[in-house]
Amino acid sequence: MSVTIRYFGVAAYELLDCDGRRILVDPFLDENPGSPVKSHQLDAPDLILVSHAAADHLGDTEALALRTGAPVVCGGEVKAYLVAKGVPPGQIRATTWGIAVEVNGITIQPVECHHWSQIQMPDGTFASGVPMAFIITLAPETRFYHYGDTSIFSDLKLQAELYRPTIGCVGIANPLEILHRFPMPGRMVTAEMSPREGALAAQWLGLETVLPCHYINPSCPEVEEFHQYLASAKARGLKVPESVVLAPGQSFKAA
Repeated sequence: MSVTIRYFGVAAYELLDCDGRRILVDPFLDENPGSPVKSHQLDAPDLILVSHAAADHLGDTEALALRTGAPVVCGGEVKAYLVAKGVPPGQIRATTWGIAVEVNGITIQPVECHHWSQIQMPDGTFASGVPMAFIITLAPETRFYHYGDTSIFSDLKLQAELYRPTIGCVGIANPLEILHRFPMPGRMVTAEMSPREGALAAQWLGLETVLPCHYINPSCPEVEEFHQYLASAKARGLKVPESVVLAPGQSFKAA
């Protein structure tokens, strides 16, 4: 009844549920310098989930959907883009916060995500939509939280109360290896969550196991800082999750 979680770098994961169904989340692979696996090497998944339209999250969804015929769960703006690129509309289930869906026997609860989602369409116009985080049921007592690039907000406590995620990923760093692809003035001081905020978010979510993410190099200083904040909270008598740090390509088995 165990499940397997494989990390590809940034926020890309492959999840195998207790029945052996394969779920890809934010499959940024081909242009991901850390991923040892590229999209053409993957067997057909049972489901692809896309949290939002950023290039490092939407990733290779188009190629995977066209090659394998796998169903996609995403927001309306991602659906519009994929349809414009030739993915059949009937292959895509659009949803948003609160609208739980079941596809191929897999239950997904989209939840609020404080971020943005915008993409340029093939005709040059732009589509915007609502970014999502996901809580994915992998086994009767194993629910995986994918943060979808959210910043911290206090209703993560409400998500914990309602949906009881047990294991999840939270972004606490910037993947420095790809930031050059997005030239802008100045610099990013933190990712969507700083290590301090990520540690607090993991506590608010009530996770038993947390996977820090949004990096390619697991030895980045943000991971160490994240662990310092968890250790400090534990020393104050607070309940904190166990942290599991994965390098791209590594897997973790959860009960």
